Amino acid sequence: QVQLVESGGGLVQTGGSLRLSCAATGRTFSNYVMAWFRQAPGKEREFVAARTGSGSLTNYADSVKGRFTISRDNGKNTVYLQMNSLKPEDTANYYCAASDTMYDVTRGRVNYWGQGTQVTVSS
Repeated sequence: QVQLVESGGGLVQTGGSLRLSCAATGRTFSNYVMAWFRQAPGKEREFVAARTGSGSLTNYADSVKGRFTISRDNGKNTVYLQMNSLKPEDTANYYCAASDTMYDVTRGRVNYWGQGTQVTVSS
C-alpha cells in the first residue's frame, strides 16, 4: 500500500514558478513510475508528466514540455514537479500518482492517487 500526499500548490502570477512535492509512504517507492496529473474545472483529468523508478526515463504532455520538470528522490520517497513560465491554462488541481509502468501511467492506469493540490495562475 502506498499513500501519496501533495504539497506546494498556491496562487501565482502568469510567468511565475511553483514547485509541487509529493511524499509517499511505503518501502517500494522506487518500484513505481511516479507521475503528475491535473484536472481543471469542467475538464477531464489529464496526464502531465512521469518519471520511472530509476529516474532514467521521463514523459511529458506536449502542453508542458520545456516548462515543467519532474524529478524524484528515492531516498526521501518524494517526487517533485517544478513548474516554470506558468500560464492561466495551467490552473488546475494537481494530483500525484503511482503506476507500474510508463505505458500504464500515460494511459491513466494508476495504482495510487494523492488527494491533490490546487494551482491557480492569475493573468
